[in-house]
Amino acid sequence: MQVVRVWDLPVRLFHWLLVLSILGSFISANLGGNWMEWHQKIGFFVLGLILFRVAWGFAGNHYARFSTFVRKPSVVIAYAKSLLKPESKSFASHNPMGALSVVALLACLALQAVTGLFSNDDITVEGPYASMVSKAVSDQMTSLHKLNSDLLMVLMVLHLAAIIFYTVYKKEKLIKAMITGDKVKNSGIDGQFEVKMAESPRPIWLSWFLIAVVSGMTYVIVTRAFW
Repeated sequence: MQVVRVWDLPVRLFHWLLVLSILGSFISANLGGNWMEWHQKIGFFVLGLILFRVAWGFAGNHYARFSTFVRKPSVVIAYAKSLLKPESKSFASHNPMGALSVVALLACLALQAVTGLFSNDDITVEGPYASMVSKAVSDQMTSLHKLNSDLLMVLMVLHLAAIIFYTVYKKEKLIKAMITGDKVKNSGIDGQFEVKMAESPRPIWLSWFLIAVVSGMTYVIVTRAFW
């Protein structure tokens, strides 16, 4: 048995901040009224989170990078066929199907944030770009924003169901790993550990630099600073 750091601090902070943001977004949307201003602010924050995760997915540590956990369709299919078998392969980071879930959630959240920039509530709150398009286009973006929120809800339910499945059936402590960052290596886990352990971790200043960059980008986008 060997404890290995899989999820670095930037990934863990991103994950839990995103969880809180999605929860706050759904609550504020259902409350309506003045809460829609908070709904919009949370949406801006989510946009920044997504931008950071995409950047960290290319520049971050080994297990944070998309190239580590996004796998070929043939690997996904093979994993899905063996999912219920006791001898099915375990992975240090996201398994092939979990990787699809991550990509789908990021894409869905990105679409939600972008459509929110053009949306309106027909009362007081509208996205910073709603006035740059026609009312018809803004209404279409609002409808897409609402429809996509339903899709996001479905993805979240599937995500939670997967966590329960892996916790109960596979005996994998996924929630604990996303809190502590550590996973226990056993005979079933793949050889990716050796790759990770041979690689020097990214310097902490890199994550702070990316946070500063995406914060600036988010500010420019939501305030239309240059246009």
